[in-house]
Amino acid sequence: MTKIEPLGAEREPLGAVRERVLAALRQEIIAGRLGPGDRLVERELAERFGVSRVPVREAIRALVAEGFVLFETPRRTVVRRLTPTDVKELFELREALEVYAAGLAASRATAKALAELQELLDHAATATRADDAEAITDINTRFHDRILAMAGNSLLISVMEPVDGRLRWLTRQNEEWPQLLTEHRELYESIASGDPERARAHALAHVQANYRSTVRHLFGDESAAVIDGN
Repeated sequence: MTKIEPLGAEREPLGAVRERVLAALRQEIIAGRLGPGDRLVERELAERFGVSRVPVREAIRALVAEGFVLFETPRRTVVRRLTPTDVKELFELREALEVYAAGLAASRATAKALAELQELLDHAATATRADDAEAITDINTRFHDRILAMAGNSLLISVMEPVDGRLRWLTRQNEEWPQLLTEHRELYESIASGDPERARAHALAHVQANYRSTVRHLFGDESAAVIDGN
């Protein structure tokens, strides 16, 4: 388990401490340092973070609400195991919203926004060559966040926000990094073309390919074959 320096609770409001503990635990789950079935024990986490048990307890409750952990019993909290249904539902949401966002982005993208998207692709290429999974996950999240911003629809962003963490968690499960980079480059080109229909088609193909890769990684080739065969 990665050691985390104490959060300095004596200098921070309780709410700020809770948010820092929450962010740290969420990132450990997304990065795989806390794996499915691992227990979250208030006392142990409070000692490790150098805080009281109150912000830890509140952070754990927030993680339950976000879908990262669950209460197996009133006294036992563990990291969730993603089920095929969990993955299917999250990707259905991605398909509905990201495809729509890509079309809007293609019609509204500015030269500055496209340059920022290209810069993220350059960073992603560097991280992919280094096989840096955590950096790739972070950059890919920012890539999709940038497309949402380019779409210029604040309601769309607010709908995606509650599941953003779980989508990052799913992205981390797909370790076919070179293929992911290729798909993102193609998505960028389609948005840069200014053709909404082309952008939507590439976004749809990207989400569907990512779904198959994630299912294959989590549940094996047989499950992926079922998806391909419908």
